[in-house]
Amino acid sequence: MTIYNTRTKAKEMSNISSIIKTDAVIIGAGPCGLFTVFEMGLLDMECHLIDILDRPGGQCAELYPEKPIYDIPAYPSITGQELTDRLLEQIAPFNPTFHFQQMAEKLEKLEDGTWRLTTDIGTVFNATCIIIAAGGGSFMPKKPPIPEIDDYEGISVFYSVRQIEKFRDKNLVIVGGGDSALDWSLNLQPFAKSLTLIHRRNAFRAAPDSVSKMQDLADAGKINFVVGQIKELIGENGQLSSIVVENKEKELQTLTCDTLLPFFGLTMKLGPIADFGLNLHENLVPVDTEKFETSERGIFAVGDINWYPGKLKLILSGFHEAALLSRQAFKYCRPDARLRFEYTTSSSSLQGKLGVDDKS
Repeated sequence: MTIYNTRTKAKEMSNISSIIKTDAVIIGAGPCGLFTVFEMGLLDMECHLIDILDRPGGQCAELYPEKPIYDIPAYPSITGQELTDRLLEQIAPFNPTFHFQQMAEKLEKLEDGTWRLTTDIGTVFNATCIIIAAGGGSFMPKKPPIPEIDDYEGISVFYSVRQIEKFRDKNLVIVGGGDSALDWSLNLQPFAKSLTLIHRRNAFRAAPDSVSKMQDLADAGKINFVVGQIKELIGENGQLSSIVVENKEKELQTLTCDTLLPFFGLTMKLGPIADFGLNLHENLVPVDTEKFETSERGIFAVGDINWYPGKLKLILSGFHEAALLSRQAFKYCRPDARLRFEYTTSSSSLQGKLGVDDKS
C-alpha cells in the first residue's frame, strides 16, 4: 500500500505528477471503502482512496476504535480498529494508494465521459469511476464558541495538526480534554517555544497514561496547564498575539499565544459532495439496487452515504453493495474485456491475485 498521510507530502506528490490517472477514486477509507478496494482488485482495477482523516478506518477508527461490533459475519465480536486492520490485511495484495488529510472538493465530467476530481489541497485525479464511501459525510471540527475565531482560522488557529514542523518555536495553546488535546500536547511540547493546555475542568476524557504524562510535564514546568475557558482572542490580520482566559471564579488572565489548537471533537457533514450535481434524498445519495450507481454514469455510492428503499445502515450491507458496484465499474473501466464470475475458493486466477499458497 502507498500512503500519503500529510498535506505537505501530498503537495509534493501532486507537483511530481500533476494529474493522477486511475480506474477509480474512492472517497472515504472506512470499512466500505476498504472492502470496495478488495472487490475492485479482484477484477484488476486500480484504486486511489482519499480521506479527511489521517488514517484508514473512518468512523470505526475515529469514533469507536475499541468498541465491539457484533454483526460482522464470522466475528462474534470485533472492535472498530480490529476490523480496520483485517480489511487492510485483506486488500494489501492490491496495493491501493491512500491520500489522507484531504477532502474531495471539486468534481467535473470530461468530454470522454471520465471524471476529474480535485481535492482541497490541489491533488488532481482523472478516473473512470468515482465511488463515494463517505459514511455520514466528512468529519468536520466542532468550533469553540469564541468571538471572531473565524478571523484567525488557517493563519494562527488550526483544528488539526497536519505538519508538526509548522508549530516549532511557537507560543502554542491547546484547548480540550480528550485524547486529541492530550496526545498533541505531548507530541508538540518538544517543538513549541511554550505550550499551554487549557481545559474547563481538572478532569479529562483521555487515556490515563496520557494524562499522567501531561501532569508530569506540568510539574516539571514544561507544560502550563490552566483550568478555564477562552473568552477573547487578541491579534490583528489573522495573527494571534494573546488570549484571555476566564477561570471558575470569573477571574481573567491574559496568556501569550501566537498559535491556537482547539480540540472540541468532530461532527459529520455531507460537505462538498453536496455540490457534485447528484440527486439527493435527505442529504443522502440515491442509488439503484442493481449496481449502486447514482444519477450520474460512473459515480457510485456505497455504505451509509447512499439511499434506496429498504436501506439498512449496516457495514455488512455496504460490503454487499461494493461487490455489485464493482462489476458495473469493470464494464466502464474495461469495456472490451469479458466479465467472468469466479469464486475465490476455486479460481486459481483469483487466488494468484491474493497470493494464496497452492499448498495451503
